[in-house]
Amino acid sequence: MPFNAIEVAKDFPILSRTIRDGKRLVYLDSGATSQKPEVVIEAESNFYRLHNAAVHRGAHQLAEEATDAYEGARAIAANFINADVDEVIFTKGATESLNLVAYAMGNAVAGNRFHLTTGDNIVVTEMEHHANLIPWQQLAARTGATLTWLSVTPEGRLDLSNLNQVISEKTKVVALTHQSNVLGTINPLDEINKRAHDVGAVVVLDACQSAPHMPIDVKTLGVDFLTFSGHKAVGPTGVGIFWGRAELLAELPPFLTGGSMIENVTMTTATWAQAPKKFEAGVPNMAQAVGLGAALSYLTKIGMKNIHDHENKLTSILLNKLAEIKNLKVVGPTTTQMRGAAVSFTLGEIHPHDLGQYLDNQGIAVRTGHHCAWPLTRKLGVPATTRASLYLYNTEADIDDLIKGIVGAEKYFG
Repeated sequence: MPFNAIEVAKDFPILSRTIRDGKRLVYLDSGATSQKPEVVIEAESNFYRLHNAAVHRGAHQLAEEATDAYEGARAIAANFINADVDEVIFTKGATESLNLVAYAMGNAVAGNRFHLTTGDNIVVTEMEHHANLIPWQQLAARTGATLTWLSVTPEGRLDLSNLNQVISEKTKVVALTHQSNVLGTINPLDEINKRAHDVGAVVVLDACQSAPHMPIDVKTLGVDFLTFSGHKAVGPTGVGIFWGRAELLAELPPFLTGGSMIENVTMTTATWAQAPKKFEAGVPNMAQAVGLGAALSYLTKIGMKNIHDHENKLTSILLNKLAEIKNLKVVGPTTTQMRGAAVSFTLGEIHPHDLGQYLDNQGIAVRTGHHCAWPLTRKLGVPATTRASLYLYNTEADIDDLIKGIVGAEKYFG
């Protein structure tokens, strides 16, 4: 059955409501958080309604049902990214996942491959979300390692001209976004992965803006760790996925300690369970994980290639229409080549916050500000932008309403 965004939108209850004195809701902020289909709302609700019990902790029927549902969601997530099931770890979200791997590396002792010290090097990029920058800043500060980065060109692409100098023999970690939440840029991983692995570094990929929008296969991507958020992938808040290669998870020290993640405990010592339990201390976000399983099943049923193709078509239409507005400047790539459906822009001298408020009064939800990427916006000389981010439930009518709103704002503030 052909992809039909109008029909898809009917699966999302919130998209049928009106806002601001009866105006149609035009939701263009999925880069911040996506809306949820009825099947996800029901899956999370039904867990509490029918199966609620602590997973991995009981012999009674509810505990068995809860555990089956939770581990079933893990299997769905593994299938979604083509991973082995024991490589998939549930976290509170991508921010926790990135802190997990950075903090765990900071716990590594001498002799462990993840041990960092003075003279070692951590590489990021100038386009990172704060969630994939600050944990590495902190790790560098704790260990004495040096933080360096790949620069961004005025066109919003990574400058790889000095790749071999930035990623050096001293580099232990390369952490980067797959797709920029500000620019929409999709980064070229092959060259970066090769250089990182040639010097013995591991690659950590922030896939928050890619995993919900395109097919992801960890067996072919070539990275070592990957994370994405549930709430950006039509799933619940408070849950995310952290994936790592099995051999690396075996060497990585735990992040949190306590119940469920142990193999044996005495009054003075403890040994750890194997992954994924090793990284899931305490009672996990069970209902949210089940909801995420329903979300990833929903996306899989629609087809990630169908979603990507739909977004690519809409992005092309949006970029072409934005190009017709004289005072508007797109911040980031202006074609659909190696770019996703998050489009940031400025409009003359109109402050993005003012534009965002004007659009909101028309029923159009966009994001304004620095998008948790201050170093990037400062580098590009735009402390704030307006961002429209498209998803599977958006249509050409949504784009038409956005363009009409932008033109109206120019007249209003002019």
